[in-house]
Amino acid sequence: MKNENTGRHVSAAATHSAPEPQTQVNDLAAQHAISEVLRAVASSPHDLQPALQSIVDSALHLCRADGSVLRIAEEGAFRLVAYSRSAALPAHVYTPPPLVERSTFLGRVYANKSPVHIPDFDAQIRLEQANQAPIAKASFGTVLVVPMLINDERIASLTVARLHVEPYTEKEIGLVTDFVAEAAIALEISRRERQLRELQTQLSHTNRVATIGQLSASITHEVNQPIASTRNNIIAALNFLDRNPADLQEAREALACAVKDTDRVGAIVSRMRGLMQKASPQLERMDINEAVHEVIELTRGEALKNMVSVRTEFAKDLPVITGDRVQLQQVMLNLIVNAVQALGANSEHARQMLITTSKPELHALCVGVQDTGPVLGQETFSRLFEPFYTTKPKGMGMGLTISRSIIEAHGGRLWATACQPHGALFQFTIPVRPE
Repeated sequence: MKNENTGRHVSAAATHSAPEPQTQVNDLAAQHAISEVLRAVASSPHDLQPALQSIVDSALHLCRADGSVLRIAEEGAFRLVAYSRSAALPAHVYTPPPLVERSTFLGRVYANKSPVHIPDFDAQIRLEQANQAPIAKASFGTVLVVPMLINDERIASLTVARLHVEPYTEKEIGLVTDFVAEAAIALEISRRERQLRELQTQLSHTNRVATIGQLSASITHEVNQPIASTRNNIIAALNFLDRNPADLQEAREALACAVKDTDRVGAIVSRMRGLMQKASPQLERMDINEAVHEVIELTRGEALKNMVSVRTEFAKDLPVITGDRVQLQQVMLNLIVNAVQALGANSEHARQMLITTSKPELHALCVGVQDTGPVLGQETFSRLFEPFYTTKPKGMGMGLTISRSIIEAHGGRLWATACQPHGALFQFTIPVRPE
């Protein structure tokens, strides 16, 4: 076979030395091999390494090979990312090098965009030695290198090798080539899905930061109050200690109040830090009432500034749910801030907000945020969850879109209902799963 990149004849595909029919790979084995790769991709969506290892393991068995190596194409070299070996090839006999330079004989073989079959690897090495080309030490009898292509761009190369000279048949080469092509598609789909998840994480983080920014003035006020109270209590405690005799009981009570106010500041800062951090989704068991209450505390200053009365009706003894606490609190933050802002612009009716938790279904909890804000038209309601649609002069129009995607990723549903005679009710459900 002629090397497309160098113009040199690397090898010719062997069709005359076929193994016995019962030893040849078949379509069923190839289907099983790609199924194993797809299973590895699905079970580790955040980590490609299990899928890469599955490719070399499956190729090893599919080709009855003794060694299987996968290398990613990089500038100037091919980097080892996964390899597998049979029992006939212990580590002390052969360990693939971490990098293969493109200028070497093997590097030029890896650079091909077509399969390269070397029936007698040792003979080919001797030929390259005669031509005084840089070579690697021969360790195998027969070698097959199959490129992994995406949009006709080589991203990796898979090598399957046999210790003894046993050329691959055209059918074997075709099946391995098809297997590598399907594996490349699976890896590309996984890569695109990871990119999408990263973009969603970035967008969610940006939305949280923007929302916290809107609350900054109110949160600053909320933090300043307990700090000022702490200072006053400490001064009082010092005065009680300066008395003759010292009033230890009053000093102790003043210091206890200072500790309580300090804890309150710490709780506010901790909630802000949790919402501001950019991190991958983390599933945990949580009490929905506690999670909602933390967001209410964080937004209390904004509600007071806009003269909004906040009332809660939390169902008792709700089952614990599993989810990402930060993401679910982000949804609550969006809904509460939206309601406060809608009520802040309302001068015709009482500014009231009702936040509820309930268990309307056997396997689902429901959280609701209802306000007495202005009446929203039918067109507005139909577009509330559209990206970039907003009724606010300075709104991004992404809060509700992100909130719905978060709830749906948790297996729930988020929707809005018009209230009579005015206002709106936003609700979302979260499934309750067994321990």
